[in-house]
Amino acid sequence: MRLETIIGNDSHRDSPQIVWNALSLGLVDYVTALDIQKKTAESLISHSNRYAAVLFLEHPPVFTLGKRGGLDNLQVSPEFLASQNIPVVPTDRGGDITFHGPGQLIVYPVIHLTRNRLSVVDLVDRLEEIMIRTLKIWNISGQRSPVNHGVWVGKKKIGSIGIHIKKAVSIHGIALNVNNSLAPFDWINPCGLTGISMTSMKQELNRDVPMDQVIRQMRLSIETVFQIELKMGERGKAEGRRLKKDGG
Repeated sequence: MRLETIIGNDSHRDSPQIVWNALSLGLVDYVTALDIQKKTAESLISHSNRYAAVLFLEHPPVFTLGKRGGLDNLQVSPEFLASQNIPVVPTDRGGDITFHGPGQLIVYPVIHLTRNRLSVVDLVDRLEEIMIRTLKIWNISGQRSPVNHGVWVGKKKIGSIGIHIKKAVSIHGIALNVNNSLAPFDWINPCGLTGISMTSMKQELNRDVPMDQVIRQMRLSIETVFQIELKMGERGKAEGRRLKKDGG
């Protein structure tokens, strides 16, 4: 399978900035999106002139478990989840249990950390920063918390982070609550934390927020924070649609 349109080539050599390619995939089931990330990471590892690719998408309803597990933080029965048609998927990302669903913006930056001169701490800090900058456009004051990585509005969490690093390449990324239902978060202890609440841009603003506008602003924030050019051409869009259809 060709991944050149996702990763890009060595075109950055003719540009003052490093170029990362981007794909907007729409609604993609979790397992398919994970397969796309892993194949993209493999291509990054095997091609020394490539830097990163960023995937923008949403997931159908799913609970995911992190390296710390999280089933003990699930507050409802497997039978109840089955009745809601919501799977529980183990993953290799850091953290505990969380929920993804339509209306939540997922951003998976598949990044070669060494080539971009980033440490893991740098990456997490910048992922938080791009969410904070994006929220600020809508006059939502996102903040970091010493309790847990991610972005908070007061004592409510609005954006989550979970990553996995292999051979200096990161996969997974961030989940920003935009218009998604918050009810499923009541069925878990989000990120393994008890006594916390989740919020969304919709809840903070009391109105729906156009997802395309949030994606556009997130892309600008990524360019500013990582000091790169984020590019998505028509070929990249077509490849994204094909990968989603083929499941990788």
